Amino acid sequence: MPRTPPLPRKFRPTGGRIVAEMNARKARSLPENGHAAPVVDLGPLDGPHREPTYATPGARSRVFVGDCREVLRSLAEVRDSKFDLVFADPPFNWNRAYDKWHDALPEREYLDFTYDWLTLCVRALRPGGSLWVNIPDDWAAEIVCFMKGRMDRKPGALLAMQNWCIWHYRFGQNTNARFINSKVHALHFIKAGGINTWNPQDVLEVSDRASIYGDQRTMNKNDGMPAGRRVPLDVWYGAYWGRIQGNNKERRHQHDNQLPETYLARVIRSTSNKGDLVLDPFLGSGTTGVVAHALGRKFVGVEFSAENAQRAFDRIKSGLTRPLGADPISTAIFPKRRTMREPR
Repeated sequence: MPRTPPLPRKFRPTGGRIVAEMNARKARSLPENGHAAPVVDLGPLDGPHREPTYATPGARSRVFVGDCREVLRSLAEVRDSKFDLVFADPPFNWNRAYDKWHDALPEREYLDFTYDWLTLCVRALRPGGSLWVNIPDDWAAEIVCFMKGRMDRKPGALLAMQNWCIWHYRFGQNTNARFINSKVHALHFIKAGGINTWNPQDVLEVSDRASIYGDQRTMNKNDGMPAGRRVPLDVWYGAYWGRIQGNNKERRHQHDNQLPETYLARVIRSTSNKGDLVLDPFLGSGTTGVVAHALGRKFVGVEFSAENAQRAFDRIKSGLTRPLGADPISTAIFPKRRTMREPR
């Protein structure tokens, strides 16, 4: 499928975030082939051929059961770098009671595991493809440093960090010992060597200036954006962005670490096209697969737990919890704050 055509100049990232410029700047400190070194040998990517455990008609969405490090080695699409988008929401090593996975590894072992699957995901990406990692404070710095080639171990190919986004939720774990955690990091990297996909027109939201202040300047824009709309900020919150808890309509039982469909819709719409191939190496409750399938992408998911994989596949077949085409609203936490001001 042809790549997204270049955007008008005013749509392009500014302030040093143009990917081509970042790649050129970083390449000056790398070998001529553009690859970082040394790379830890994960073994040959020629594992025995695997048939998907579950597949939709035409194999547009496939689910594999097993350790993602083993499954990915066996996939031709990984060996040939065919994936357009990878989204990873790995175990956080918080001693959660997963069905099979041991979630309390020693730090060194957990980091080695992390660098293993990251290296395979980098290999899986086509040049210009996007990698997103959903990760808490505990490991965000290590992942960024690894992906930027600042560790002794390297990811195996040059990637540029495009955005460090924050998923903010209003339902943090209560504590008196410190400030309450209410965020997870959404790290976005782009693989060098190709044209990246960026579709801001597919994820526009209502501008705060329009929704809160009625600023007419947002209605008479000359930058190519629709009136009253803007590209979302890099802190994500608002309606349908909260943690999936309690009696939330999206919640799937037997899984307490679930992302909202709105989150994955923003990632998939903005950094892939219809017909593109999307990978999730930690399928979990199946949110990535549900949204990718609904948005017309091809999908491959890997899940360590056979029971979770079956539930996730059933969810993919069932479809979205709610339509994704609703008119976007402002993400302001206090949308009526103009009328709530105290008189001066």
